[in-house]
Amino acid sequence: MRESTHIAMVGSTAPSHIYPSLGLIRELVDRGHRVAYAVGEPLTGLIAPTGAEPVAHPSILPQGDTAWPEDPGAAMRVFLDEGIAVLPRLTARYDTDRPDLVLYDIGGLPGPLLGARYGVPAVQLSPAMVAWDGYEEDMAEVLTALYESPSGRDYYATLGSWLADNGIRRDPRRYLARPDQVLSLIPRVMQPNADRVPDQRVRFVGPCLDPARLTDTSWEPPVTGRRVLLVSFGTAYNDQLPVYRACLDGFADSPWHVVLAIGDKVDPADLGSLPDNVEVHRSVPQLAVLAHASAFVTHAGMGSCSEALWFGVPTVAIPQAVDQFGNADRLVDAGVGRLLPAGEVTAATLRAAVDAVADDPRLRHRLTEVRTEVRANGGLRYAADAVESFLAGR
Repeated sequence: MRESTHIAMVGSTAPSHIYPSLGLIRELVDRGHRVAYAVGEPLTGLIAPTGAEPVAHPSILPQGDTAWPEDPGAAMRVFLDEGIAVLPRLTARYDTDRPDLVLYDIGGLPGPLLGARYGVPAVQLSPAMVAWDGYEEDMAEVLTALYESPSGRDYYATLGSWLADNGIRRDPRRYLARPDQVLSLIPRVMQPNADRVPDQRVRFVGPCLDPARLTDTSWEPPVTGRRVLLVSFGTAYNDQLPVYRACLDGFADSPWHVVLAIGDKVDPADLGSLPDNVEVHRSVPQLAVLAHASAFVTHAGMGSCSEALWFGVPTVAIPQAVDQFGNADRLVDAGVGRLLPAGEVTAATLRAAVDAVADDPRLRHRLTEVRTEVRANGGLRYAADAVESFLAGR
Protein backbone atom coordinates (compact mmCIF):
# COMPACT_ATOMS: atom_id res chain seq x y z
CA MET A 1 0.00 0.00 0.00
CA ARG A 2 1.34 3.42 -0.93
CA GLU A 3 2.21 5.87 1.83
CA SER A 4 -0.29 8.73 2.05
CA THR A 5 1.29 12.12 1.45
CA HIS A 6 0.16 15.72 1.22
CA ILE A 7 0.36 17.22 -2.28
CA ALA A 8 -0.32 20.91 -2.93
CA MET A 9 -1.49 21.76 -6.46
CA VAL A 10 -1.41 25.41 -7.56
CA GLY A 11 -3.69 25.90 -10.55
CA SER A 12 -4.74 28.70 -12.87
CA THR A 13 -8.28 30.02 -12.88
CA ALA A 14 -8.93 29.11 -16.52
CA PRO A 15 -10.78 25.96 -17.63
CA SER A 16 -8.27 25.20 -20.38
CA HIS A 17 -5.53 25.07 -17.73
CA ILE A 18 -7.56 22.94 -15.31
CA TYR A 19 -9.02 20.20 -17.50
CA PRO A 20 -5.65 18.69 -18.55
CA SER A 21 -4.68 17.90 -14.95
CA LEU A 22 -8.03 16.77 -13.50
CA GLY A 23 -7.56 13.11 -14.38
CA LEU A 24 -4.12 13.06 -12.76
CA ILE A 25 -5.43 14.76 -9.62
CA ARG A 26 -8.24 12.20 -9.37
CA GLU A 27 -5.75 9.33 -9.82
CA LEU A 28 -3.51 10.69 -7.06
CA VAL A 29 -6.48 10.95 -4.71
CA ASP A 30 -7.56 7.41 -5.63
CA ARG A 31 -4.05 6.23 -4.74
CA GLY A 32 -4.52 7.59 -1.23
CA HIS A 33 -2.70 10.92 -1.45
CA ARG A 34 -4.19 14.00 0.18
CA VAL A 35 -4.35 16.69 -2.52
CA ALA A 36 -5.20 20.34 -1.92
CA TYR A 37 -5.86 22.26 -5.15
CA ALA A 38 -5.56 26.07 -5.09
CA VAL A 39 -7.74 27.77 -7.68
CA GLY A 40 -9.89 30.87 -8.08
CA GLU A 41 -13.35 30.74 -6.53
CA PRO A 42 -15.23 30.69 -9.88
CA LEU A 43 -13.81 27.27 -10.81
CA THR A 44 -13.73 25.33 -7.56
CA GLY A 45 -16.66 23.28 -8.90
CA LEU A 46 -14.28 21.64 -11.38
CA ILE A 47 -11.99 20.48 -8.58
CA ALA A 48 -14.34 19.07 -5.95
CA PRO A 49 -15.47 15.97 -7.95
CA THR A 50 -11.87 14.70 -8.11
CA GLY A 51 -11.78 14.25 -4.34
CA ALA A 52 -9.11 16.92 -3.93
CA GLU A 53 -9.70 19.72 -1.43
CA PRO A 54 -10.35 23.01 -3.27
CA VAL A 55 -8.32 25.85 -1.75
CA ALA A 56 -10.33 28.80 -3.03
CA HIS A 57 -9.05 32.33 -3.54
CA PRO A 58 -10.31 35.46 -5.30
CA SER A 59 -9.23 35.65 -8.93
CA ILE A 60 -8.52 38.51 -11.31
CA LEU A 61 -8.09 36.28 -14.36
CA PRO A 62 -10.67 37.11 -17.07
CA GLN A 63 -13.72 34.87 -16.97
CA GLY A 64 -16.63 34.44 -19.37
CA ASP A 65 -17.06 37.47 -21.64
CA THR A 66 -14.12 39.37 -20.10
CA ALA A 67 -11.38 39.79 -22.69
CA TRP A 68 -7.70 39.12 -22.08
CA PRO A 69 -5.26 41.96 -22.78
CA GLU A 70 -3.95 41.76 -26.34
CA ASP A 71 -0.46 42.94 -25.36
CA PRO A 72 1.63 39.85 -24.42
CA GLY A 73 3.37 41.50 -21.47
CA ALA A 74 0.09 42.80 -20.10
CA ALA A 75 -1.52 39.37 -20.44
CA MET A 76 1.38 37.75 -18.59
CA ARG A 77 1.11 40.41 -15.90
CA VAL A 78 -2.43 39.24 -15.04
CA PHE A 79 -1.05 35.82 -14.03
CA LEU A 80 1.77 37.47 -12.09
CA ASP A 81 -0.51 39.87 -10.22
CA GLU A 82 -2.75 36.97 -9.28
CA GLY A 83 0.24 34.95 -8.07
CA ILE A 84 1.53 37.81 -5.95
CA ALA A 85 -1.90 38.27 -4.37
CA VAL A 86 -2.44 34.56 -3.78
CA LEU A 87 0.93 33.60 -2.28
CA PRO A 88 0.25 34.99 1.24
CA ARG A 89 -3.03 33.08 1.35
CA LEU A 90 -1.24 29.87 0.42
CA THR A 91 1.60 30.29 2.90
CA ALA A 92 -0.98 30.95 5.63
CA ARG A 93 -2.70 27.72 4.59
CA TYR A 94 0.42 25.56 4.36
CA ASP A 95 2.74 26.89 7.07
CA THR A 96 0.87 24.73 9.58
CA ASP A 97 0.10 21.90 7.15
CA ARG A 98 3.20 21.57 5.03
CA PRO A 99 3.02 19.69 1.75
CA ASP A 100 5.37 16.87 0.81
CA LEU A 101 5.28 17.93 -2.86
CA VAL A 102 4.08 20.92 -4.86
CA LEU A 103 2.54 20.56 -8.31
CA TYR A 104 1.72 23.67 -10.30
CA ASP A 105 0.25 24.79 -13.61
CA ILE A 106 2.28 27.01 -15.94
CA GLY A 107 0.16 29.92 -14.69
CA GLY A 108 0.36 28.86 -11.04
CA LEU A 109 3.37 31.07 -10.35
CA PRO A 110 3.42 30.65 -6.54
CA GLY A 111 4.15 26.92 -6.98
CA PRO A 112 7.97 26.99 -7.11
CA LEU A 113 8.07 29.58 -4.33
CA LEU A 114 6.11 27.23 -2.09
CA GLY A 115 8.50 24.40 -2.95
CA ALA A 116 11.49 26.55 -1.98
CA ARG A 117 9.79 27.74 1.21
CA TYR A 118 9.09 24.21 2.43
CA GLY A 119 12.15 22.50 0.97
CA VAL A 120 10.12 20.08 -1.15
CA PRO A 121 10.10 19.31 -4.90
CA ALA A 122 8.05 21.63 -7.10
CA VAL A 123 6.96 20.02 -10.37
CA GLN A 124 5.26 21.88 -13.20
CA LEU A 125 2.32 20.22 -14.94
CA SER A 126 2.52 21.78 -18.38
CA PRO A 127 -0.59 21.74 -20.61
CA ALA A 128 1.37 23.50 -23.38
CA MET A 129 4.70 23.30 -25.17
CA VAL A 130 7.92 23.58 -23.17
CA ALA A 131 11.25 25.23 -23.98
CA TRP A 132 13.80 23.16 -25.86
CA ASP A 133 17.57 23.41 -26.10
CA GLY A 134 18.18 26.45 -28.30
CA TYR A 135 14.72 27.92 -27.58
CA GLU A 136 16.06 31.39 -26.78
CA GLU A 137 18.05 31.52 -30.01
CA ASP A 138 15.23 30.14 -32.16
CA MET A 139 12.70 32.56 -30.66
CA ALA A 140 15.06 35.53 -30.38
CA GLU A 141 12.97 37.92 -32.48
CA VAL A 142 9.76 37.28 -30.54
CA LEU A 143 11.46 37.24 -27.13
CA THR A 144 13.46 40.41 -27.80
CA ALA A 145 10.27 42.25 -28.76
CA LEU A 146 8.69 41.10 -25.48
CA TYR A 147 11.71 41.92 -23.32
CA GLU A 148 12.07 45.40 -24.80
CA SER A 149 8.40 46.37 -24.72
CA PRO A 150 7.27 48.61 -21.82
CA SER A 151 4.92 45.91 -20.54
CA GLY A 152 7.61 43.26 -20.84
CA ARG A 153 10.21 45.31 -18.96
CA ASP A 154 7.66 46.00 -16.23
CA TYR A 155 6.68 42.33 -16.05
CA TYR A 156 10.18 40.93 -15.66
CA ALA A 157 11.24 43.67 -13.20
CA THR A 158 8.22 42.90 -11.03
CA LEU A 159 8.77 39.15 -11.29
CA GLY A 160 12.46 39.50 -10.39
CA SER A 161 11.65 41.58 -7.31
CA TRP A 162 8.97 39.12 -6.19
CA LEU A 163 11.34 36.18 -6.55
CA ALA A 164 14.10 37.99 -4.65
CA ASP A 165 11.69 38.91 -1.86
CA ASN A 166 11.02 35.19 -1.49
CA GLY A 167 14.66 34.12 -1.46
CA ILE A 168 14.93 33.10 -5.13
CA ARG A 169 17.73 34.94 -6.91
CA ARG A 170 17.50 33.77 -10.49
CA ASP A 171 17.18 35.45 -13.85
CA PRO A 172 13.39 35.84 -14.13
CA ARG A 173 13.51 35.12 -17.87
CA ARG A 174 15.23 31.78 -17.42
CA TYR A 175 13.17 31.06 -14.30
CA LEU A 176 9.98 31.05 -16.37
CA ALA A 177 11.34 29.21 -19.41
CA ARG A 178 13.37 26.57 -17.57
CA PRO A 179 11.50 25.07 -14.60
CA ASP A 180 13.57 22.53 -12.69
CA GLN A 181 11.12 19.66 -13.26
CA VAL A 182 8.25 19.38 -15.73
CA LEU A 183 5.65 16.76 -16.53
CA SER A 184 4.37 17.53 -20.02
CA LEU A 185 0.67 16.72 -20.43
CA ILE A 186 0.67 16.98 -24.22
CA PRO A 187 1.40 14.43 -26.96
CA ARG A 188 5.04 14.51 -27.99
CA VAL A 189 3.93 15.11 -31.59
CA MET A 190 2.52 18.50 -30.49
CA GLN A 191 5.84 19.61 -28.96
CA PRO A 192 8.05 21.73 -31.24
CA ASN A 193 11.59 20.34 -31.51
CA ALA A 194 10.74 17.45 -29.21
CA ASP A 195 14.11 15.85 -29.94
CA ARG A 196 15.78 18.87 -28.33
CA VAL A 197 13.81 18.78 -25.08
CA PRO A 198 16.13 17.58 -22.27
CA ASP A 199 14.89 14.34 -20.71
CA GLN A 200 16.50 15.12 -17.36
CA ARG A 201 14.19 18.12 -16.93
CA VAL A 202 11.03 17.22 -18.86
CA ARG A 203 9.06 13.98 -18.90
CA PHE A 204 6.36 13.55 -21.53
CA VAL A 205 3.49 11.82 -19.75
CA GLY A 206 0.96 12.68 -22.45
CA PRO A 207 -2.75 13.50 -22.12
CA CYS A 208 -4.22 12.47 -18.76
CA LEU A 209 -7.90 12.29 -19.63
CA ASP A 210 -10.20 12.30 -16.64
CA PRO A 211 -12.05 8.96 -16.32
CA ALA A 212 -15.18 10.84 -15.26
CA ARG A 213 -15.18 12.64 -18.61
CA LEU A 214 -14.35 9.46 -20.52
CA THR A 215 -17.37 7.68 -19.06
CA ASP A 216 -19.81 10.57 -19.51
CA THR A 217 -22.89 9.24 -21.31
CA SER A 218 -24.94 12.45 -21.35
CA TRP A 219 -24.52 12.62 -25.15
CA GLU A 220 -25.34 9.77 -27.52
CA PRO A 221 -24.57 9.40 -31.24
CA PRO A 222 -27.39 9.76 -33.75
CA VAL A 223 -29.50 6.72 -34.51
CA THR A 224 -29.26 7.58 -38.21
CA GLY A 225 -25.72 6.23 -38.35
CA ARG A 226 -24.45 9.40 -40.07
CA ARG A 227 -20.85 10.45 -39.60
CA VAL A 228 -20.49 12.88 -36.71
CA LEU A 229 -18.83 16.29 -37.05
CA LEU A 230 -18.00 18.18 -33.87
CA VAL A 231 -17.64 21.96 -34.11
CA SER A 232 -16.31 23.66 -30.99
CA PHE A 233 -14.10 26.66 -30.24
CA GLY A 234 -13.59 25.97 -26.55
CA THR A 235 -14.46 28.20 -23.63
CA ALA A 236 -12.62 31.42 -24.54
CA TYR A 237 -12.86 31.80 -28.33
CA ASN A 238 -16.43 30.76 -29.06
CA ASP A 239 -17.78 34.11 -30.29
CA GLN A 240 -17.97 32.63 -33.78
CA LEU A 241 -21.44 33.38 -35.21
CA PRO A 242 -20.20 33.67 -38.85
CA VAL A 243 -18.47 30.28 -38.58
CA TYR A 244 -21.55 28.68 -37.04
CA ARG A 245 -23.74 30.07 -39.82
CA ALA A 246 -21.28 28.83 -42.44
CA CYS A 247 -21.48 25.44 -40.81
CA LEU A 248 -25.29 25.40 -40.97
CA ASP A 249 -25.23 26.43 -44.63
CA GLY A 250 -22.43 24.09 -45.62
CA PHE A 251 -23.76 20.94 -43.98
CA ALA A 252 -27.53 21.32 -44.39
CA ASP A 253 -28.91 18.16 -45.98
CA SER A 254 -25.43 16.61 -46.05
CA PRO A 255 -24.48 13.08 -45.01
CA TRP A 256 -23.02 14.56 -41.82
CA HIS A 257 -24.59 14.82 -38.38
CA VAL A 258 -23.27 18.09 -36.92
CA VAL A 259 -22.81 18.67 -33.19
CA LEU A 260 -22.38 22.41 -32.75
CA ALA A 261 -21.11 23.64 -29.34
CA ILE A 262 -21.55 27.42 -29.43
CA GLY A 263 -20.47 28.40 -25.92
CA ASP A 264 -21.74 31.35 -23.95
CA LYS A 265 -21.17 34.29 -26.28
CA VAL A 266 -23.68 33.60 -29.09
CA ASP A 267 -27.47 33.57 -28.77
CA PRO A 268 -28.81 30.32 -30.28
CA ALA A 269 -31.75 32.32 -31.69
CA ASP A 270 -29.28 34.18 -33.93
CA LEU A 271 -28.57 30.94 -35.78
CA GLY A 272 -32.07 30.87 -37.21
CA SER A 273 -33.80 27.62 -38.15
CA LEU A 274 -31.68 24.49 -37.86
CA PRO A 275 -31.38 21.69 -40.42
CA ASP A 276 -32.55 18.30 -39.19
CA ASN A 277 -28.98 16.99 -39.15
CA VAL A 278 -27.64 19.69 -36.78
CA GLU A 279 -27.86 19.78 -33.00
CA VAL A 280 -26.83 22.94 -31.10
CA HIS A 281 -25.66 23.10 -27.49
CA ARG A 282 -24.01 25.65 -25.25
CA SER A 283 -21.52 22.92 -24.36
CA VAL A 284 -21.16 19.20 -24.89
CA PRO A 285 -19.18 16.42 -23.17
CA GLN A 286 -16.38 16.73 -25.70
CA LEU A 287 -14.75 13.36 -25.07
CA ALA A 288 -18.08 11.56 -25.51
CA VAL A 289 -18.60 13.25 -28.88
CA LEU A 290 -15.02 12.75 -30.05
CA ALA A 291 -15.30 9.03 -29.28
CA HIS A 292 -17.86 8.85 -32.12
CA ALA A 293 -16.67 11.70 -34.36
CA SER A 294 -15.28 11.42 -37.88
CA ALA A 295 -14.05 15.03 -37.99
CA PHE A 296 -13.52 17.98 -35.65
CA VAL A 297 -13.61 21.70 -36.47
CA THR A 298 -11.58 23.36 -33.71
CA HIS A 299 -9.75 26.52 -32.74
CA ALA A 300 -6.71 24.28 -32.11
CA GLY A 301 -6.35 24.88 -28.40
CA MET A 302 -3.83 22.40 -27.03
CA GLY A 303 -6.44 20.55 -24.99
CA SER A 304 -8.69 20.02 -28.00
CA CYS A 305 -5.75 18.98 -30.18
CA SER A 306 -4.61 16.43 -27.60
CA GLU A 307 -8.09 14.99 -27.20
CA ALA A 308 -8.56 14.71 -30.97
CA LEU A 309 -5.29 12.81 -31.30
CA TRP A 310 -6.21 10.51 -28.41
CA PHE A 311 -9.38 9.49 -30.23
CA GLY A 312 -7.85 9.55 -33.70
CA VAL A 313 -10.17 12.24 -35.05
CA PRO A 314 -9.01 14.34 -38.05
CA THR A 315 -9.11 18.09 -37.53
CA VAL A 316 -9.90 21.23 -39.46
CA ALA A 317 -8.11 23.91 -37.46
CA ILE A 318 -9.36 27.51 -37.50
CA PRO A 319 -6.91 29.13 -35.04
CA GLN A 320 -7.87 32.36 -33.32
CA ALA A 321 -5.04 33.50 -31.04
CA VAL A 322 -1.84 32.77 -29.09
CA ASP A 323 -0.48 29.22 -29.42
CA GLN A 324 -3.33 28.01 -31.61
CA PHE A 325 -1.57 28.99 -34.84
CA GLY A 326 1.47 26.91 -33.92
CA ASN A 327 -0.74 24.03 -32.80
CA ALA A 328 -2.56 24.10 -36.13
CA ASP A 329 0.74 24.01 -38.00
CA ARG A 330 1.87 20.98 -36.00
CA LEU A 331 -1.34 19.11 -36.81
CA VAL A 332 -0.76 19.82 -40.49
CA ASP A 333 2.95 18.89 -40.29
CA ALA A 334 2.03 15.64 -38.55
CA GLY A 335 -0.31 14.82 -41.43
CA VAL A 336 -3.44 14.59 -39.28
CA GLY A 337 -5.37 17.75 -40.13
CA ARG A 338 -5.87 20.82 -42.27
CA LEU A 339 -5.56 24.53 -41.61
CA LEU A 340 -8.43 26.83 -42.60
CA PRO A 341 -7.56 30.48 -41.84
CA ALA A 342 -10.41 32.34 -40.16
CA GLY A 343 -10.56 34.88 -42.98
CA GLU A 344 -11.17 32.13 -45.53
CA VAL A 345 -14.10 30.43 -43.82
CA THR A 346 -17.22 30.10 -45.98
CA ALA A 347 -19.87 27.40 -46.20
CA ALA A 348 -18.05 25.96 -49.22
CA THR A 349 -14.50 26.05 -47.83
CA LEU A 350 -15.58 24.59 -44.51
CA ARG A 351 -17.48 21.74 -46.12
CA ALA A 352 -14.59 21.01 -48.50
CA ALA A 353 -12.02 20.94 -45.69
CA VAL A 354 -14.09 18.61 -43.51
CA ASP A 355 -14.80 16.22 -46.38
CA ALA A 356 -11.13 16.24 -47.30
CA VAL A 357 -9.79 15.25 -43.87
CA ALA A 358 -12.51 12.64 -43.38
CA ASP A 359 -12.00 10.98 -46.76
CA ASP A 360 -8.20 11.08 -47.15
CA PRO A 361 -6.89 7.50 -46.68
CA ARG A 362 -3.30 8.64 -46.13
CA LEU A 363 -4.38 11.06 -43.44
CA ARG A 364 -6.46 8.35 -41.76
CA HIS A 365 -3.50 5.96 -41.81
CA ARG A 366 -1.20 8.57 -40.31
CA LEU A 367 -3.80 9.42 -37.68
CA THR A 368 -3.99 5.77 -36.62
CA GLU A 369 -0.21 5.76 -36.17
CA VAL A 370 -0.28 8.96 -34.10
CA ARG A 371 -3.17 7.74 -31.97
CA THR A 372 -1.24 4.57 -31.17
CA GLU A 373 1.85 6.61 -30.25
CA VAL A 374 -0.13 8.98 -28.03
CA ARG A 375 -1.77 6.18 -26.10
CA ALA A 376 1.40 4.10 -25.78
CA ASN A 377 3.80 6.82 -24.65
CA GLY A 378 2.10 8.07 -21.49
CA GLY A 379 -1.24 8.51 -19.84
CA LEU A 380 -2.85 8.65 -16.44
CA ARG A 381 -1.03 5.85 -14.61
CA TYR A 382 2.32 6.78 -16.10
CA ALA A 383 1.84 10.39 -14.98
CA ALA A 384 0.82 9.39 -11.45
CA ASP A 385 3.85 7.09 -11.23
CA ALA A 386 6.01 10.03 -12.29
CA VAL A 387 4.54 12.22 -9.54
CA GLU A 388 5.15 9.50 -6.98
CA SER A 389 8.77 9.19 -8.11
CA PHE A 390 9.37 12.74 -6.87
CA LEU A 391 7.89 11.78 -3.51
CA ALA A 392 10.02 8.63 -3.34
CA GLY A 393 13.14 10.66 -4.09
CA ARG A 394 12.78 12.91 -1.07
